[in-house]
Amino acid sequence: MGASEGQKPGSRAVSRRALLIGGGAAAFGTAVFARDDLGRLWWRMPGVVKKRKEGEVDARGAQWTAASDYNWRRADRPDDYGIDRVIIHVVQGGYATALRVFKDPAHGAATHYVVRKDGHVAQMIRELDVAFHAGDRGFNERSVGIEHEGFVDDKSSFTDAMYASSARLTAGICERYDIPVDREHIIGHVEVPGTDHTDPGPHWDWDRYMRLVRAAARERPGRATKKV
Repeated sequence: MGASEGQKPGSRAVSRRALLIGGGAAAFGTAVFARDDLGRLWWRMPGVVKKRKEGEVDARGAQWTAASDYNWRRADRPDDYGIDRVIIHVVQGGYATALRVFKDPAHGAATHYVVRKDGHVAQMIRELDVAFHAGDRGFNERSVGIEHEGFVDDKSSFTDAMYASSARLTAGICERYDIPVDREHIIGHVEVPGTDHTDPGPHWDWDRYMRLVRAAARERPGRATKKV
């Protein structure tokens, strides 16, 4: 509370200089916040998009194969929508099936990545953009989706090569967006609120997967991991 004209003797008055400095600091802080807010709003403006290169991938070693434009929407993440989740999916089919349906405009859904049993990775949507994969708009906007070849009721679907490749992919995503490497931020499709999906299912070994993601994250320079 500010001092009044009837301030008690011996108490310290607030100087004009202090008020000016304090006011200037507050104004500077407000300007910074305003600039940040404007920066975020800028990427929501119609027609404002980041420069892109056709066929460019976000994950080293991934093969580009584009999903139908009807199964995702253009964005400029993380400037317009922050990314704080990786969502794990299982196709309920083969790798070729996943690519085929994600290229189908009538399907209405696709993930950013598809991982094959041998560890090969296809990228179908840029991480910049919002994939229709989680069944929840908010989760779509804030996450990167990774699909895996196989079936939720078949443990043999999940090979050593698949786990290792997917873990490296997830570790890279976490590094790019400063996502904590833990089960709060790396989740299954089944954990998205309101979903009727069960993937990755009971045979997906989360303990093993998280160990591999943490190990892959440690191998990446400058990445600190958060213990589960």
